[in-house]
Amino acid sequence: MTPYDAPFEIHVHGDVPLRDDVAFAQIQEALKPLWAYAGAKSLADGAASAYEDEPGIRFDAPQHLLQICWTVSGDEDFRQVIEETCMALNDIAAAGAALEVSFYDTEFDEENEDEEAESRDDFMMCFVGPTPAAIMQVQRDLLVQDVVHIMERHFDASELGDVVVAIDKLFSNRFDALINSMQLGRPPRGPGGSAGGHGGSRKPRHLH
Repeated sequence: MTPYDAPFEIHVHGDVPLRDDVAFAQIQEALKPLWAYAGAKSLADGAASAYEDEPGIRFDAPQHLLQICWTVSGDEDFRQVIEETCMALNDIAAAGAALEVSFYDTEFDEENEDEEAESRDDFMMCFVGPTPAAIMQVQRDLLVQDVVHIMERHFDASELGDVVVAIDKLFSNRFDALINSMQLGRPPRGPGGSAGGHGGSRKPRHLH
């Protein structure tokens, strides 16, 4: 598939803290699904984004931080690619982190389409981390942030303590269920979880 006939521009964004002992070769191997999808032969060859004003895929060695702000042309099969990448990153991550994945419909023209036309833009969140608890902590923090942001339009922040407690209880119950399932020999499936949704209105391609 060439960039000219790919139905989507796919943007991946997020920062992943890596363990201090992780070497570049391990990072390159973990990210192989991404750079191979772009048609590259190595991470160095595939780290550049399709857009020059995006930093692409970078490793901040002093901070042991993997930084991704990278766009590639592709199709729905990229969902499996990002899942494989998350599974590999779990093995070298030092803490939980979230990756935003945005799909932008290259065939949709908002100005020229009729009112009934609908873009295929989509968005999903993927989570990585060294343990299920680390992943759930990131999921919990993002949910609290989103819920509080919405509810602060109607309530003072000091009134939202019970809401945060309720969210914490939900995640505590989920974690307990996960631990019980692992003790019974049924480990969770997937790289730690991802969530996706299709918005009703088109989101602008974000640059960071």
